[in-house]
This record gives sequence, structure tokens and C-alpha cells, in this order.
Amino acid sequence: MKKRLNIALVAHDNMKKELVEWVDWNHKTLLVHHLICTGTTGRLVAKAIASHHRDVDVETFITLLKSGPLGGDQQLGALIATARIDILIFFWDPMSAQPHDVDVKALLRLASVYNVPTAINKSSADFIISSPLLGNVNYSPTIKDYSGYIERSIK
Repeated sequence: MKKRLNIALVAHDNMKKELVEWVDWNHKTLLVHHLICTGTTGRLVAKAIASHHRDVDVETFITLLKSGPLGGDQQLGALIATARIDILIFFWDPMSAQPHDVDVKALLRLASVYNVPTAINKSSADFIISSPLLGNVNYSPTIKDYSGYIERSIK
């Protein structure tokens, strides 16, 4: 039996089309999980999935956050920090400066700190979505113990 995962989907403006095409290709796999998306990306993802599954209320398995630059990246970071995101799929645009680059860096740092499997492009997303570990009830990623850092002495 597979467990239902919380999969975050994010894309910069120049990468939204590519992410929507990826979602379109993987809609059957994604449909059994809960999707958390930032603003515009989420509306495009919902539309793509609804085009294949007209009988499904997409609001039952997609949570829309604010747009990334308007706080959606921070909302997603908070979900990662509270262990409510299992996978992060973030199609980011490496060729364009973003007005919220600091937020993006913080989001990716949190995904690394909390050992969240993260895809930054189509190839890495393909590997994650096709992994035999996807939704495996016996798999749980290890989280590094940061208690030494938290309890360190500050001079």
C-alpha cells in the first residue's frame, strides 16, 4: 500500500509551461497525492489536472498558497519546517534574476535542512516521480539532529 504524500509544486514564470507539461504527463500519479502549490502555478496545475479528470474536484487535493513573491515561498518554507511537505518540485529559472531570489534561496535551504527530496528541473522531477520509494509506507527520510546547533553557546 502506498501512502498519500504532500507534494509541493512551484515554478518561476519562464518555467510554468514546462511544469504544467510535466504535470499533464504525470497527472495519474499526482492525482493520488496532495498537491501544495504557490499562486499562479497552482491555478495552472489545477487546470491541467481538471482537463483529464473532469469528475474530480481539484480543490480536494490541491492547496493554493500565495504567489511566491507575495509570501507563498515563505508559506511553503513554513510547511517544510513543520514536516508537512514530503517532496518539493521547483522548476526554477536559472537564467533570470527573480525579485524574490532571497526567498527562493531560503526555501531551497530549508528543503536541504529537512532532507526533503527536491527536484529543480524536469529530469530530476522525472526521477523522483518514478522512484520505487514514492509513497512507500516503509520509507522515511532521516532528519539530521540539529540539537547541537540549537544548544550551542553564544559568546
